[in-house]
Amino acid sequence: MTDIDWTSPRIMDLPDLRMAVFEAGSPSPSRPSIILCHGFPEIAYSWRHIIAPLAELGFHVVAPDLRGFGATGNPLNDSGDAASVPLFDMPHLCDDMAHLLDALNLEEAIFAGHDWGGFVVWQMPFYQPERTKAVIGINTPFMPRQDMDPIEIFKAIWGEDCYLVRFQDYGIAEKILNENPRKTLLASYRSPSGSNFNGDDAAQKMWKNFELLNILKTDETQWPGHQLLPDDEFQPYIDAFTKTGFRGGVNWYRNFTRNWELSENFPDKIDLPCLMICAEKDPVLPPAMADIMPAHIADLEIKLIKDCGHWTQSEKPAELFGFMKDWLDRRFPV
Repeated sequence: MTDIDWTSPRIMDLPDLRMAVFEAGSPSPSRPSIILCHGFPEIAYSWRHIIAPLAELGFHVVAPDLRGFGATGNPLNDSGDAASVPLFDMPHLCDDMAHLLDALNLEEAIFAGHDWGGFVVWQMPFYQPERTKAVIGINTPFMPRQDMDPIEIFKAIWGEDCYLVRFQDYGIAEKILNENPRKTLLASYRSPSGSNFNGDDAAQKMWKNFELLNILKTDETQWPGHQLLPDDEFQPYIDAFTKTGFRGGVNWYRNFTRNWELSENFPDKIDLPCLMICAEKDPVLPPAMADIMPAHIADLEIKLIKDCGHWTQSEKPAELFGFMKDWLDRRFPV
């Protein structure tokens, strides 16, 4: 079995970024490489149960700590203030993937992404079409451009205190998140049994509307659910965000409006082989969000992992790998 040392990444010098990557397998002329893109608040380590099994199938697999996260950290010309927020927009994130392929001497790859990484991989066919062989979305569906600024949509659905909205104010969210990284991560990495509230109506509303900054002011012993990850798997996340803080990741959210504006003239069709893997109990990205995808992607398969919350790679890795393996074996056989 391929063994990954998650404490010793390979450092790739990209334009304006020293990207930390974890790699398994070797490039092959018979099978494309696979790039695994994590979300927030995650790091490449989130793919720990997936990268080695994919390599055992004969794929070259690369899991980077993305811009602003983990051992990669922030871009080199990040000034550390609000002026640097655009350095975390979608063109930069997709350019990072192209520059990573350049550094690996690869022409193209299959891009697989979860959560925010899913948003990135679904934009690769538009920003880097020549480098994108296929797309695998995990939890995050392809969403055609809406007529309204996404922040206004979030406000309408979840209200002003939803973390997606509160993150827009520079300097506030990261200060609160950085105060206690373990507690911040504990609020995110919870079992999908989010309905077993013992609290009052206000507490239920807080969780239902993803009011993270308000939740962090409350007593964690009263939170619904339980810690999702065992301590030994939870600690690497705590260590990573204790070191880097949350500002880089939060800056991704501050580009929702900018990314929406930049995509004004994009087509709403993807002409590539695509796989969408949904998680039945994801409260933020429910499977129903993928219902519109067949109208925009002709070559698409949609799969559902039952009894799984948002953190699919950790909650149901065997099922996730099984769907990926089945699709990859059929679409990219040796």
